[in-house]
Amino acid sequence: MTTARKHTALPKAQILIEALPWLTRHNGKTVVIKFGGNAMIDEELKAAFAQDVVFLRHAGLKPVVVHGGGPQISAQLDKQGLVSEFKAGLRVTTPEAMDVVRMVLAGQVQRELVGLLNQHGPLAVGMTGEDAHTITAIQHRPTIDGELVDIGRVGEITAIDTGAIQALLDDGRIPVISSIARSADDNHVYNVNADTAAAALAAALNAETLMVLTDVEGLYEDWPNSDDVISRLTATELEKLLPELSSGMVPKMQGCLHAVRNGVETARVIDGRVQHSILLEIFTDEGIGTMVVPDAQGES
Repeated sequence: MTTARKHTALPKAQILIEALPWLTRHNGKTVVIKFGGNAMIDEELKAAFAQDVVFLRHAGLKPVVVHGGGPQISAQLDKQGLVSEFKAGLRVTTPEAMDVVRMVLAGQVQRELVGLLNQHGPLAVGMTGEDAHTITAIQHRPTIDGELVDIGRVGEITAIDTGAIQALLDDGRIPVISSIARSADDNHVYNVNADTAAAALAAALNAETLMVLTDVEGLYEDWPNSDDVISRLTATELEKLLPELSSGMVPKMQGCLHAVRNGVETARVIDGRVQHSILLEIFTDEGIGTMVVPDAQGES
């Protein structure tokens, strides 16, 4: 008979016990996760992401997944002979390109993600911001060199209706949402930046946490001179840094700022290239990205 001392499963019990304070803290809380970057393309990372989200659901949290699909959209536009053009960091979206965006996000990326999650049980339900008026937008016109520029069907969120998402969460489901919005005024659909959509949904759902998966370790302190990651900063500290950030990080960090300024307790940018980064971030002391907190919290 094996004695308890030699039992190889003991370290597993230790790991589970270490997660207990976090399980208690996050139980019943909503967490919005923006799925993007390499985690969307690499098969192993995709599978690990699905496992993490299902784990959160079974651990008593209420995960909501929001996704974009930049690389997949570019590939499909290419196939159809349509040019990918970016202005002010946003994809110029003609009506023809919008058809492709809608098809790729709702018909390909979302379907695949729903399928991966549902390998673990009848959990995930896919929807877009068009469904049940979840995300409403007007046309976004960025300012370039002092002038407002028309970049087509790119949306700026004007309203969020969380009714359908809340109903799914109450039913124990995992909503998977494509960042497409219905129009507030002209019956078009709009392509909305997925980081922005995730942040707006996190605020509207009173989520405890917004997590944004990205392809870097977090927010660097002094890039490119150093690869030290800022592990924690307040909303005001982040606001001061925004003008210095690389264009790809701006919507992510603006999203984090919006979330914590609108009731979300923490917003985190985490490295989606690390398998199970979500679990590491939520259930351990050694968080692996950059965490943004509301101002009052950071002053302790």
